[in-house]
Amino acid sequence: MRRVKLTIEYDGTDFAGFQVQGGGERTVQGVLEAALARIPGAHPKVTAAGRTDSGVHALAMPLHYDTEDTVPVERVPQALNTLLPPDVRVLEAEEVPPDWHARHSARWRRYLYRVLNRSQPTALDRHRVWWLPQQLDFPAVVAAALTLEGEHDFGSFANREKRPTVRVLYQVRVEAAGGELHLHFVGSGFVRGQVRAMVGTLIEVGLGRRPPEDVARLLENPERSEGGVTAPPQGLYFVAAGYSPWKTGAA
Repeated sequence: MRRVKLTIEYDGTDFAGFQVQGGGERTVQGVLEAALARIPGAHPKVTAAGRTDSGVHALAMPLHYDTEDTVPVERVPQALNTLLPPDVRVLEAEEVPPDWHARHSARWRRYLYRVLNRSQPTALDRHRVWWLPQQLDFPAVVAAALTLEGEHDFGSFANREKRPTVRVLYQVRVEAAGGELHLHFVGSGFVRGQVRAMVGTLIEVGLGRRPPEDVARLLENPERSEGGVTAPPQGLYFVAAGYSPWKTGAA
């Protein structure tokens, strides 16, 4: 038996999220496990570093599976990509120690959210950005976003979360890029719905619907009913997971 780590990318538009669901919905995990089931010796059970919602994308999602097959690990990406639909691709494969775990071994995770801020909607990126025609107050968004860094109770940004809601955000960065607003988040972990709710709240700040200092109040009195709207899924990307401690000042 050996354990294989895969790094995959996927377009989440036509998926009901990553995780297999009970109603037979099309999921990323489901199509991956169906492909692995066609490789003799592979155990078609995958575990990922994170779970994305319906419509959310991934640029480099780590996952692992166990196998007794004889396929050389360097040939695994090509072998699986011939069996996978075009909206999922295996980028890399490597053998890892049997106790390595895609989720539990991860020390940090990075997400990106893209906001297209222009007067007219997009045809090409309609499934990949949140379009906002209203002008945003960029400095106000930056100021509010920096408040989120550090260890906090993120209950104001949690949707139907049963786990504890204290997390650490190592980095929050807001960039203007070619007519888009890019919001980057790196954290030890995220509660359910956290990134999209944080983005929705920051956009409310940018639209002048709440002051930047209101974000600090939400962290001190974590009630989801007080937080902002949940941003739509198509602008969100799982970017990466790291398996060494996050280094302060890393890009």
